[in-house]
This record gives sequence, C-alpha cells and structure tokens, in this order.
Amino acid sequence: MEVINHIEIGVSDVEASRHFYKAALAPLGLSLVISVTAARTTRGTARYGFGRDGYPSFWIHHEDGARSPIHIALTAANQRQVDGFHAAALANGGNDNGAPGIRERYHPRYYAAYVLDPDGNNVEAVSQSG
Repeated sequence: MEVINHIEIGVSDVEASRHFYKAALAPLGLSLVISVTAARTTRGTARYGFGRDGYPSFWIHHEDGARSPIHIALTAANQRQVDGFHAAALANGGNDNGAPGIRERYHPRYYAAYVLDPDGNNVEAVSQSG
C-alpha cells in the first residue's frame, strides 16, 4: 500500500501547468486521468488529476497569491524514465534544476533529475533500482 494517497498543489496558471505536467509526467507512466470543470469545484477553477491505472494521485488547481515552492519526488521505474521526464519537462516550459545522474550523497543507485515547474516548484523523478 502506498503511503500517500494523493497530493494537490496550487498553481498560478492551471492550463499552462496542465500542459507542462501532461508532457513531463508521461515518461513516468502518469497521464491526465480526470478533469473537473470550474463549475464542479468549490474554488471555482478547474482541477486536473494525473495518475496511473486510472487513479488520480497528483492534482493541480489554480491558486492566487504568493506561496513557498514545494518539492515533489516521483518514482521512476528506471533511469530511462528519469531521462524522459527531464527532457519532456524542459521541452514544455520547465527549467533545469539538476540534470539526470547518480546522486552519490544519497546512495550509489539514486538516479534522479530535477526541474522547476512554471511556478518554481522543484519536481524530481528518481529511480533507485540501479
């Protein structure tokens, strides 16, 4: 059983972030699972849920105002997925925050890449399988 059921973050431009995450998460096997129209939400803005196997475990919604960036680490099955995540994120509006590679400071099999999403959140893809 997963420890975290789902996570949701606020973004300044939900449509730009939908585009970014749709592309960046695809190499990790995550896709847009559900779109909730603004009329169906308490916030009055669209919400988008991404996940695997039809279950939305990562959500975004529009949110006004300043906030501190967060760090999200997403599991990749292998190094190829980490590389694909990094390339797709950069090609779709992300900024490099750490190229794919081994992070020895964590352990010898910690292969990760880091990007900043359009709001400056640090999104990591990591494979620890070697």
